[in-house]
Amino acid sequence: MSPTASALLLTAPAAAPLLVAGAYTLGGARRRPPVAAFAAALTEARQRESAHGSVVVGESPEPVQVPERPVWDWAPLVSPAVIVACGSALAVDVMADGPRSAYSGLLRADALTAWMLLVIGTVALIACGSAPGYLRGEREAGRTSERTVPRYHALVQAFLAAMCLAVVTANLGVLWVAIEATTIVTAFLVGHRRSRTSVEAAWKYVVICSAGIALAFLGTVLIYYAARQAGITEAWALDWPTLVTRADRLDPAVTRLGITLVVLGFGAKAGLVPLHAWLPDAHSQAPAPVSALMSGVLLSVAFTAILRYRVIADAALGTDFTRVLLAAIALLTLALAAGLLLAQRDYKRMLAYSSMEHMSLIALATAIGSPLALSAALLHIAGHGLAKSVAFCASGHILQLTGTTRIGRVRGLIAQAPSLGGAFGLATVALMAFPPFSLFASELGIARAGFAAGPGLSSVTAAALLLVLLAFAALAARTARMLLGPGTPTHESPSVVWPLALGLVACAALGVATGPLTDLLHAAAQAIGG
Repeated sequence: MSPTASALLLTAPAAAPLLVAGAYTLGGARRRPPVAAFAAALTEARQRESAHGSVVVGESPEPVQVPERPVWDWAPLVSPAVIVACGSALAVDVMADGPRSAYSGLLRADALTAWMLLVIGTVALIACGSAPGYLRGEREAGRTSERTVPRYHALVQAFLAAMCLAVVTANLGVLWVAIEATTIVTAFLVGHRRSRTSVEAAWKYVVICSAGIALAFLGTVLIYYAARQAGITEAWALDWPTLVTRADRLDPAVTRLGITLVVLGFGAKAGLVPLHAWLPDAHSQAPAPVSALMSGVLLSVAFTAILRYRVIADAALGTDFTRVLLAAIALLTLALAAGLLLAQRDYKRMLAYSSMEHMSLIALATAIGSPLALSAALLHIAGHGLAKSVAFCASGHILQLTGTTRIGRVRGLIAQAPSLGGAFGLATVALMAFPPFSLFASELGIARAGFAAGPGLSSVTAAALLLVLLAFAALAARTARMLLGPGTPTHESPSVVWPLALGLVACAALGVATGPLTDLLHAAAQAIGG
């Protein structure tokens, strides 16, 4: 492939969402017909008057129906399609000719980059496909307005662009900037409803994640200092391939402190202890498609940064340092998530704590560090992204159907909405690692690798499996309580169901056979194997 084509494929995943975001920012208000704008304003005025107990004589109490804009609502699907296409093309190119780079090495694609682009694009396809139906329900319920829809789509597209930049850059400084950008953008999305609880969750998210990102920044500075002291030129002191090849020259004490800060900092964005407290609040208050993106790929993108730094740390310090650090964090996170799942009464927060459980398993696989464990970790990233995006998108429609997030107040979902309830139930089954879903294969691979890694890691793996069983029991009991029981059937829109079905089919297909992705998966594990 020519350098120009490589540069285009590396640029497009971040550029396409930015172009869509710009289109929504500049043209969203203009594309709304005047009648629709007047109708939306009139509906909002009636809702405000109703809230204050006033009555307008001569006006119908029925809400004004806002004309649909199907083309404009489905435009966000363009960027996920571009991301998947670029990820596929880069996968073919990387497997044939090795890593590709552009812009003097600023952007770089290896097998891990291609794998993560495919995960981001597929999860984004599910989340963006669910957004029109979800936003329509929010408008009908009066929790959002027509004029906020373009802003929502613009922020989501900027969010996708930041995540794609984080996985395609080879510069650790740009990586930090991209992950910090996700914090800024998603803070507005978490507070999208502008209710007291959503704004509080947004501020909590900003404060905790900013503290984590500050730690990651300090760690990045220390790695830069160690690189400069090792004789690496200023222009290449944060270049990941350069640091990997010259890691043996880095000062061990400075590198050890820098890596610790990086793991704690980016671990905050990945939902790992000790800076994890933002996750259940943000995921429970954000719009459901945003929660799907945050849980499905943002956590994994942040952990991808840890995977990159781990290669440097293992080459500079040996494998024992990161192994002990990540194993301890994984076990603590898993124990906390399992305990909170047992006591949980809110199904959106239940899904958030489930994300902590699965990220801890990915951290444990990374601590084990064998080729089987790293392949299982990457497969787990994909499977968790697919299953959790379906679960969160379904939970948004369940909230609109029932009007509550309390598990004890939801009954008979299968009877009320068979497709929606079935999708939510199957997504939970996938999260509990039942076959044929891919999380079964990935958790089995992590367990096999852990028990084969020696006495110390065998004990950690055994403890982790016991905690996973506790989380399994909590998810099974609470989901069954929601799904079973009598109920009155309701109408289900096909636009709500198809993204959920797509995610479940993809997760099951990935669990049965990785097919053409097998070589890419092994190559991605080799890229971060040191």
